[in-house]
Amino acid sequence: MRKVALKVAYIGTDFHGFQRQPDVNTVENELINALKSADLIDNLKDSGYAIAGRTDRGVHALGNVISFRTPEDVVINQINDQLPQSIRILAKAGVPFGFKPRYAKSRHYRYVIAGKEDLDLDKMEEASKILEGTHDYSNFSKRSERNPIRTIDEIKVSKKDNILIIDVIGESFLWNMVRKIASVLFLAGNDDMSIDDVRKFLGPSGNASITPMPPEGLILMDTVYQDVKFKYDDYAREKFLKALGEEYLYNGTIASVEKVMMDGLGE
Repeated sequence: MRKVALKVAYIGTDFHGFQRQPDVNTVENELINALKSADLIDNLKDSGYAIAGRTDRGVHALGNVISFRTPEDVVINQINDQLPQSIRILAKAGVPFGFKPRYAKSRHYRYVIAGKEDLDLDKMEEASKILEGTHDYSNFSKRSERNPIRTIDEIKVSKKDNILIIDVIGESFLWNMVRKIASVLFLAGNDDMSIDDVRKFLGPSGNASITPMPPEGLILMDTVYQDVKFKYDDYAREKFLKALGEEYLYNGTIASVEKVMMDGLGE
């Protein structure tokens, strides 16, 4: 018997989130079925199956993590053969039997905003530094959170071509926390919020309401553990790159069609 951790990538567009649910298609449903089809697990409880975290409907990942015990040798592409192209196992690592994927050293989320050219990046950077550190993030999640204290190690705002990128790194996050951080930074950069307003969101006071940015712009880039080194599979990475390329071309075509239709209505 051995215990293995797998790094999972997926395009979240067509899934009802990560967590398994009856009667709807989720990433986890597909993963569990693939592990069973590959004869790696039989009973979830007996295998000690566990996950690093749940992502919402529409959210994507390059580095979510699952773990389980199995008597079999784990071959990444035998699992991938049982999965749709939009989900890939990218890497694996042998881990101790006490390993729990939920307790990561750090998580890296990236939020992507396309097509907005006139944002004040300097102001966004200033606002991001206010949100770094250890704070009460009650206003960035549900008010009913038992422990709203979290530590953000780094927030980085950058731009590549016409794409704004917000990287957020920390040990753990509240539900919707990253998307609400992205929303506050976007409002600051769009001059719809002052730096003083950003400061007021930290702490438990007030009844602040922050609308999270849409889930489709969020990517779980990586989940990192102390003393765990994942070995990536080159073939699996190439296959997922191909799937991403096909999705990009498809969405680009749809966007172009919609633009032409909008232009036609405006004539």
